Amino acid sequence: MDKTFNPKLVEEAREHLRSVVRETPLQFHSGLSHHFGAKIYLKREDLQIVRSYKLRGAYNRMRLLTPSEKKRGIVCASAGNHAQGVAFSCKALKTKGIIFMPRNTPRQKIDRVHNLGGSFVTVELFGDTFDEAFGEAKSVSQKKHRVFVHPFDDPFVIAGQGTVGVEILEQLSAEGGSASGGKEQIDFVVVPIGGGGLCAGLGSYMKWRSPATKIVGAEPAGAPSMSQALKAGKVVTLPKIDTFVDGASVRTVGDLTFKLCKKVLEKLILVPEGKVCETMISLYQRDGIVAEPAGALAIASLEQIGKSLKGKTVVCIVSGGNNDISRYPEVIERSLVYQGLKHYFMISFSQRPGALKRYLNEALGPTDDITLFEYTKKNNRENGPALVGIELANKKDFKPLLKRMDKIGMSYELIEKDSPIFSFLI
Repeated sequence: MDKTFNPKLVEEAREHLRSVVRETPLQFHSGLSHHFGAKIYLKREDLQIVRSYKLRGAYNRMRLLTPSEKKRGIVCASAGNHAQGVAFSCKALKTKGIIFMPRNTPRQKIDRVHNLGGSFVTVELFGDTFDEAFGEAKSVSQKKHRVFVHPFDDPFVIAGQGTVGVEILEQLSAEGGSASGGKEQIDFVVVPIGGGGLCAGLGSYMKWRSPATKIVGAEPAGAPSMSQALKAGKVVTLPKIDTFVDGASVRTVGDLTFKLCKKVLEKLILVPEGKVCETMISLYQRDGIVAEPAGALAIASLEQIGKSLKGKTVVCIVSGGNNDISRYPEVIERSLVYQGLKHYFMISFSQRPGALKRYLNEALGPTDDITLFEYTKKNNRENGPALVGIELANKKDFKPLLKRMDKIGMSYELIEKDSPIFSFLI
């Protein structure tokens, strides 16, 4: 039994949450199973009442509010999903809540918070990152003497998130019992990691009830706060992060979640944001699953451990489905760039007549397509370079494209992903 966190709290939370949260499906995925030669299941927390697992931790913490604490109300900070769990809980428990969210939070998530919490919640947009909103929320909670409902670094929040693990064991046990007369062994559970609450709770419970199960974490490559903390041996604050995977992008993980994740994690995988996008599109097109970026993290990480999965039973947590439909053009673009199918150039066309026509006829291949063409100068534009976006049918077409551009003497510069210009394109 871990002295830092008692996993019995997870089973307690399970009993209190039975009438509140939805027991989400554990679905066998035939496509992924065939691809990896394994039995792969998806734990569909995107089908939870608030479309993410966050309701579990929020309600489990808030059910413990004293009458005086409920009367004063609560404060929280969230990039979206915790806010929805708190909003639902505020309405269910009839307590007022002030919810701080970053200014770049998708409109869909903000609207959902209002819909779920109604008159019981007030949304305050503050800062550009979760950490900035978090700091303001903590300050307000102290000034107003309200309980701060932490999104991950709280034992009762962690216990609530851990109930995902209880359901997984119950569901697979039932399946194994009906199919083979025995309990099926889970070899891997792959968990998305942001602040670490889900991994801490689920991992602690699994190690208690199914000690042979290996816990694998999947973290955004652009926000590797847990990875850096594990390397340093202590919690660290990252100076800058990519917030695209908004549900799992924090600069600082929790003190308690770090201690627990350090104990339970077998491996931590950093997943490129482009791979996340590729996975989101695949889930939507093949399975009709609308996963948010954080919700696709676990599945997106599988390629990096593919060889070790053969013949194993694997559960991937689809942690949320609160995705703003207006983000899909960016998701598609990032996916194409990651796959090597989309490239951007600054091209200086000669001032001779027909230079552009020659480029189209002699440089582009039969399946290459120009998706962006813009002169960089508004006046006398023929004397300045043009910004050109090209989409390929196959990533192998890229080198032949460069060779043809060199052959006709084209002056160009490939815009790399770390270029400041690139950040304006996606």
